[in-house]
Amino acid sequence: MKNTLCGYALILLLTCSCTSPPRGITPVSGFELERYLGTWHEIARLDHSFERGLGPVTASYSMREDGGVKVLNRGWSAEDKAWKEAAGKAYFVLSPDIGHLKVSFFGPFYGAYVIFELDPDYRYVFIAGPNKDFLWMLSRSPDISPALREHFIKRSKELGFDTTKLIFPIGR
Repeated sequence: MKNTLCGYALILLLTCSCTSPPRGITPVSGFELERYLGTWHEIARLDHSFERGLGPVTASYSMREDGGVKVLNRGWSAEDKAWKEAAGKAYFVLSPDIGHLKVSFFGPFYGAYVIFELDPDYRYVFIAGPNKDFLWMLSRSPDISPALREHFIKRSKELGFDTTKLIFPIGR
């Protein structure tokens, strides 16, 4: 099961190993990694084969000995009746105070991880990948307000993401 999720992550990285932000997406500044570490709940995403059918999904971040960030994505597959995990690593692209990282789940292939909105209290985050086919909203809590959900949809649509294809994996 774990290998399947890693295989999907590999396909993603091989097809889009770009670490630049999508056009029109600006990473946040004033980013503080120490406050970002820990577990986040996936609230919404655009669908991709490497996460298809998974929910609920969490992303956990911790420090690596080499100064990078350990990434552990975990999701429940109702079809397989099992948890699936993918472990990866991330490093800052520009500087540690800019929310722009490159992430890899396999070997030397990296994809963009661009934080374009971050709550001042680090309660929620909006993330883009290397293009506008990759979009996530994460939260410290699995429950968010309807107003925050609508803000995410509106902001993402304004930036050119296809919000009609959003998936809310735990029914929000």
